[in-house]
Order: sequence, then structure tokens, then C-alpha cells
Amino acid sequence: MDVRALANRFMRLDVSEPSQILDCVVAQSSLLERIKSRQFDDPHLLVLKDTVQLGGVKEVVIEDEAIMRLQGRICIPNVNGLRELIHEETHSLRYSIHPGVKRMYLDLKQHYWWRKIKKDVVSHISQCLNCQ
Repeated sequence: MDVRALANRFMRLDVSEPSQILDCVVAQSSLLERIKSRQFDDPHLLVLKDTVQLGGVKEVVIEDEAIMRLQGRICIPNVNGLRELIHEETHSLRYSIHPGVKRMYLDLKQHYWWRKIKKDVVSHISQCLNCQ
């Protein structure tokens, strides 16, 4: 994996000492595993999966890791509170606490997809007293 790809995955490399050994640490969120294991428990995503397998939807791919993506964004099932967990994580990140509707929607839209995502963001933000 090249340095730019690592930087895009929130890694920071310090190569100021050329004689030093570079170690690589890979950290993966358990959220991705939860999404992967429950993705096809959602009836809407199951229909989308069947359509993809029949060749009906070109923008959707099912990767080797069995993760379905729409235009590069991970498809999030509506099961076990995964969407709410993602809302909470995005809304309470250390670097962007209470980002507001527009910023939160744009942040989520970069990485995730589900039906009515914008409506869900508006609903979540409307319940936050700090954002009002």
C-alpha cells in the first residue's frame, strides 16, 4: 500500500529518520464487521443485492469482502441500531462535535449510503439540544 493510500485512511507517517525501521499498525473498526454481517438482513438491501446479481444496477458493487457499496459508499442496513450508532459517532466526534445538519450530512454521505439518509440526519439533529 502506498503512502497516499495510508494517509487517506487516517494514518500519519513520520519518515524524518531514514535509518529507522517503519512499523505498520492496522486498526479496523468493529463497525465495518457489524455492517458486513448484517447488511443482507435489511429487506431493501436484499432486493438491491438480487438486482445487482442479475446485472440490473451498475452503480452497486459487492466487493470481495462481501460488502455492498453504492458509488463507493457502504450500504448501511436498517437493523440493530447501526444507523443510529453511525449518527452518534458522526455527531459526537472529537474533532467535529455538533456539526449541524449540512456538515453532518456531507460527512456521512462521503462514506455511507442508505435510503432517506438526509431525512434521518435532520431528525437526529433536531433532537439535539446543543444544535438547536
